[in-house]
Amino acid sequence: MSLFRRNRASGPGLRPELGDAELGRVRRQLKSPGLPGQNAIQVDQVERLLRETGPDWDRRGHRFAVLAETAAPSSLARNWRLRRAQNADALIFEAWVELVRGRFAGRMDDARAAADNCYTAADLAPEDPTPWVVLLGILRVMRADSRELIAVWHEVAERDQWNREAHLQMLRYLSPEECGSRSAQLNFVDTVRSSAPPTAPTAGVELTALVDEHARTTAGGGVEALLVRRQWTHNRAVNALDTALHGWSRLGGLQHAAAAADLNLLAFALIQSGRVGESGGTFRLIDNAVTAWPWSLIGDPLQEFTYWQSRATA
Repeated sequence: MSLFRRNRASGPGLRPELGDAELGRVRRQLKSPGLPGQNAIQVDQVERLLRETGPDWDRRGHRFAVLAETAAPSSLARNWRLRRAQNADALIFEAWVELVRGRFAGRMDDARAAADNCYTAADLAPEDPTPWVVLLGILRVMRADSRELIAVWHEVAERDQWNREAHLQMLRYLSPEECGSRSAQLNFVDTVRSSAPPTAPTAGVELTALVDEHARTTAGGGVEALLVRRQWTHNRAVNALDTALHGWSRLGGLQHAAAAADLNLLAFALIQSGRVGESGGTFRLIDNAVTAWPWSLIGDPLQEFTYWQSRATA
């Protein structure tokens, strides 16, 4: 797990920073009531926090994602870009904020402007995969042609082969709900599983696909929804859970920035498969950093997490 300071004493909570104490501090600042001059201070804090990650693309992407989600209701991103028109981070941040808004609305008001920000940022920082990661998300919201998406995918892979966010964007793009099919998703999962190191930032891709399938079946209703637990008895699901249990649920098993999110995913999958007794170690490693998804699939995330945590660790 992460070496960043944790919050064991405070109990379970929705903490998108996932143990990154500095990120959590800045995130709380962004959510605080506005004061005169506060916006300029917040811009400086965000700029510094992102600059400090250097070429740690995994940590950098995690911080961008959390901060963009937090800043989406405000004008912070636009103000930063106006102050620093040739700053790659400012351009990426505004594009990511627009992407967050677009995901929520189901469409982007000006996808071309957001994409242009990404291309400009890529020119300013050619070694950075982040502009291409955001562009991949924009193309996904636009339901762009697969050839255009794959070209951007290759740009990411050339710079950060196991980029977590990019892999999750591709997985969802290839889903039956978007521009692909179940078989396209499974082929993608098989490719990742056969080539990526088992504890790379992409470790959660297969479990994400399985939980997506679980949610898809449940939403469809009928007899299949009532028997959804049977999906977790298939060889693919059993092998994925066993691999994760042996490789992730131990100290040092996962080291990427969003490791706690993948451990939430594993705990949820174990619960849904009826393997509650085996999930105790995973809940302990999560260390109270609860993610809204996938617990929101079955109810209030904090209530569901707390209930199953207490049962698993009793």
